[in-house]
Amino acid sequence: MRTKIRELRKARRLSQEELAYAVGTTRQTITSIEVGKYTASLVLAYKIAHYFGLTIEEVFDFSDVDITDQEV
Repeated sequence: MRTKIRELRKARRLSQEELAYAVGTTRQTITSIEVGKYTASLVLAYKIAHYFGLTIEEVFDFSDVDITDQEV
């Protein structure tokens, strides 16, 4: 899943560590989300989006997520 976290963070001159601290996670988690190796939980996605004053959809790109294969 693609995100705009890196761009948003750089625009505010925030380090990964500063963002991680602000949303209650680790720098490694922020790094993994930024490079697409980890998908944030709904709670973490909300915290990140809220931190930037945006909606989840404005921060996270769901266009490549195939919802037809998901279990209900």
